[in-house]
Amino acid sequence: MGTEVEVSEPLIEKITAEEDQLIPEWKDQITIRGLAVSAIMGTLFCIITHRLNLTVGIIPSLNIAAGLLGFLSVKSWTSFLSKLGFSTKPFTRQENTVIQTCVVACYGLAASGGFGSSFLAMDKRTYKLIGTEYPGNRAEDVKNPGLGWMIVFMFVVSFVGLFSLVALRKVMILDGKLTYPSGTATAVLINGFHTNAGAELAGMQVRCIGKYLSISFLCSSFKWFFSGVGDSCGFDNFPSFGLILFKNTFYFDFSPTYVGCGLICPRIVNCSVLLGAIVSWGFLWPYISQHAGDWYPADLGNSDFKGLYGYKVFIAISLILGDGLYNLIKIISVTFKELCNKRTKVSKLPIDNEIQGANEYTESSRLLIDQKKRENVFLKDGIPTWFAASGYVGLAAISTATIPTIFPPLKWYLVLLLYLIAPALAFCNSYGAGLTDCSLSLTYAKIGLFIIASLVGTNGGVIAGLAACGVMMSIVSTAADLMQDFKTGYLTLSSAKSMFVSQLLGTAMGCVFAPLTFWMYWTAFDIGSPDGPYKAPYAVILREMAILGIEGFSELPKHCLALCCGFFVAALVINLLRDVIPEKISKFIPVPMAMAIPFFVGAYLAIDMFVGTVILFIWERINRKDSEDYAGAVASGLICGDGIWTMPSAVLSIFSINPPICMYFGPTVSS
Repeated sequence: MGTEVEVSEPLIEKITAEEDQLIPEWKDQITIRGLAVSAIMGTLFCIITHRLNLTVGIIPSLNIAAGLLGFLSVKSWTSFLSKLGFSTKPFTRQENTVIQTCVVACYGLAASGGFGSSFLAMDKRTYKLIGTEYPGNRAEDVKNPGLGWMIVFMFVVSFVGLFSLVALRKVMILDGKLTYPSGTATAVLINGFHTNAGAELAGMQVRCIGKYLSISFLCSSFKWFFSGVGDSCGFDNFPSFGLILFKNTFYFDFSPTYVGCGLICPRIVNCSVLLGAIVSWGFLWPYISQHAGDWYPADLGNSDFKGLYGYKVFIAISLILGDGLYNLIKIISVTFKELCNKRTKVSKLPIDNEIQGANEYTESSRLLIDQKKRENVFLKDGIPTWFAASGYVGLAAISTATIPTIFPPLKWYLVLLLYLIAPALAFCNSYGAGLTDCSLSLTYAKIGLFIIASLVGTNGGVIAGLAACGVMMSIVSTAADLMQDFKTGYLTLSSAKSMFVSQLLGTAMGCVFAPLTFWMYWTAFDIGSPDGPYKAPYAVILREMAILGIEGFSELPKHCLALCCGFFVAALVINLLRDVIPEKISKFIPVPMAMAIPFFVGAYLAIDMFVGTVILFIWERINRKDSEDYAGAVASGLICGDGIWTMPSAVLSIFSINPPICMYFGPTVSS
C-alpha cells in the first residue's frame, strides 16, 4: 500500500511575471531533442523494469528518476553544444515535464503490459512447472511469447486506457483536488531544477548518480566473472550468514538493484518484506518440510505443486488476494464517500489550508491568483470530450476485433464486456491513486482473470483469463499513470494537451521498446526457472489463479487450503488494524502484500532491501538533509548501473560466452 503524502503548497511555487509570459505553446513543449532523450531513457527504464518484474515483482516508482535524468540529459547536451558555439533553445520546465511523461508512459508498459505476469503464465515452461498431470493445466492452454504478437497486442490495448478518463481530468485534478503524491513530488523536483538553487543541487545529484551508476555497473561486471555456468556459482550464492541459513535462502547476494530498491521503498515495506521472509523461510517452510511423507509425498521435485512448492505459491496468493481485496473495498468506499461529500472534497484542498492559514490578505490573494493562472494554463488547450469518447470507442472496437485472433478462447463478446466495465474500474484505480498513491491495477486485473476464466470454463479458460488479465491491467494502469502526469503538468504550468500527446508518443515507444527489451531477456536468460535469478514469480501465481477459477481447490496439498484461509484472514485483519489503530502505532504494522513476495521468491531479496533501508536509516541519523537530497540519486544510480549491465551480459549469453570462473561454497570435507 502506498504511503499517503501530505502535500504543502509551498511546493506550488509562486508564478513570476517572467514565467507567466514565457510559458511556451503546447506544440513548443514537445521537442525533437526531448523525444530523442525520452526514447533512450525509455529503453533503459524498460530494461530496469523487466529486470525487477522478472526477479521480485516489486517495481518502485521511477517518476522522479525520470524527471532527474531528463534534466541531466538535456542540460548536458545543451551545455556541450554551447561550448562548441552553437545556439540552443532554452530548456524549460514544460519540456522537462513532457520528457518525464513520455518516459513514464514508455516504461509503464513494461510494468503493466503482462511481460512478467500474464504473458509468461501462458508459456510452456510455466505449464511444465505446474505439472503436466495437474488438473486443469492443459497442454492446449499454452502460448509462448512471440515478438510479433506481443507488439500487436500492445498497440491494440495500450492506448485505450488513455482515452478512458481523459475527459475527467478537470474533475480529478481541479474539482476533486486529488493529491497524486508521486505526480506532485515529481513536479516539485522539476520546478526546483529550473531555479538557480535547484539547478545547483541538480548538478550535484547528477554527479552522485554518475558515481553510483559506475560503481553498480563495475560491481555487476565483477560479479559476472565468478558466476560460472549454472545457478550455484558466484556472489549471487554467497553464504553470508553460514551454509545452514543459506539453504533457507538467507544470504546477501550483493545486488545493487535490490539495495537501491531498499533506499527508495518506504521503510515499512522493506521491513514487511523481511518479516515475510522470516515467517516463511525461517519458520513455516521448515515446519511443513518436517511433515514430508505425511502432508505430501516426500519424493516430489522442488517445483511440484503437490509438494512444498504448492504451499509456497498458494499461501503467497492468499496474502496477496487478502491485501488486494481489502484495499479494493477500502478505495471504492473512500471514492464513494469523497464523491458524495461535497464539504470533504473542498476542505481537503492543500492550497486551501495554506490560504486559510495565511497571515496577510495580500498573500492569500496572490496564491489564489497563481492558482487561477495554473488552472487557466491547464484548461487552455482542451481535449474535447467527443474526441476522448470517440477515441475510446474506436480503439475498443479495433481491440475487440483483433484480440480474439491472438487469443482465440477470448471471444469478441468477452473482450467487449471487458471494455464496458473497464472505465469504471479505471476511475476507481485513478481516484484511489490520487488519494493514496497506490495503484491496484494487478488486483483489478485478477478480477477480470477470475470472471473470464470461470465464464469460458475448461476449454480455453486459462488462456482467456490470462489474456483478460493483460487487457484489464493495461487499461487501469495507464489511466492512473495519465492522471499522475496531468497533476505534474498542472503544477509545472504545462499544457494538458502536451501532456496527453507526450503520453501517446511514450505509449507508442513502449509498444515497441517494451516487447523488444523483454525479448532480449527471453532469448538470453532462463526466464521462469525456479532455481535461477529470473523466477518471474507472478507467472506461476496467475496461471494457478486461472486454474483455480476453473477447477476449484480439490487438488491442493494436505492442510494447504486451511493455511491459505488463515493467511487470507490474517491479511484482512492486519490491514484493518493499520486503519483503526492510531498512526503512531499503525506505522509499525507490516504490509501483507509486501510480506507475500519472499514467501515464493526467497529471503535473499529481503536481506538486500533491508540493507538499503539500514543504510538510509544511518544516513538520516548522520545527516538528514543530505539523505533527503541524495538518497534518490544514489538509489537511481545503483538500479540504473545494474540495469545497464544487463545489456552486455545478455549479449554475452546470446553468443554463448560463459564466465571464466565458478566460485562455489560448500561444507568442509573431512579427510
